[in-house]
Amino acid sequence: MCELLGISSHEPLNVRPYLEAFLSHSQKFPHGWGLLRSDEDVFGVIKEPIAAYKSEIAKETLDRLAPQNNIVAHIRFATIGSIKAENCHPFCGKDSTGREWTVAHNGTVYSGKYLTKYLGLQQGDTDSEKILLFIIDEVNKAQSRKTLSARKRFDIVDEVVRKLSHRNKLNLLIFDGELLYVHKNMNNSLCYKHEDNSFVFATTPLDDGTWEDFPLSQLFAFHNGKKVFRGHAHNEIFVPNLNYANITNAINI
Repeated sequence: MCELLGISSHEPLNVRPYLEAFLSHSQKFPHGWGLLRSDEDVFGVIKEPIAAYKSEIAKETLDRLAPQNNIVAHIRFATIGSIKAENCHPFCGKDSTGREWTVAHNGTVYSGKYLTKYLGLQQGDTDSEKILLFIIDEVNKAQSRKTLSARKRFDIVDEVVRKLSHRNKLNLLIFDGELLYVHKNMNNSLCYKHEDNSFVFATTPLDDGTWEDFPLSQLFAFHNGKKVFRGHAHNEIFVPNLNYANITNAINI
């Protein structure tokens, strides 16, 4: 269980009100928080395995945070997987060209046939981190001969997401330093707010503005507050309370 927050904006946006509202939910999601943000145009992740509302680092980060074009944030309630920094989202890693990829996941992986090979390569013990490693692997395979365009990167992530959506809850925010990718495949589990050349994505509304339900079972990519790519719609909708656990051992975020 967790909550997600992502922002893509044309102009640097004061994200503090959204983050304050989001991190206040950590009283119900107390086992870790993480934030991808830029500092003087350099992206970095801050995360801790404690409740954000108790964190001095979270408070100091909010106090110093400059307006942002892109952020990805996550708060966690541990169900399976220990409470430690290595299991906090977002997860980050570089592809073979040095591009930094960041993944935050709200969901449960029941069918992990594409992910088991990363068991010995990850730092923590969640399948969410394996999603990052799978994406980087697929990107590296495609760019062994040339650097990929934004469109080609999107097509690769779209294929990965469609593969992984089968029998899994796969609400994702993915950032590659340029594009913010957004996907959900469970009803009523991600919404968005669009205004002033910005998009804000959150598990639940964070203010009294107009929030709409994010499209189901289709990957989208955003660049500086503009929707730029739309993936293939698929039929892999996650339905809670089905007995997916009989398929394989489930590993929650």
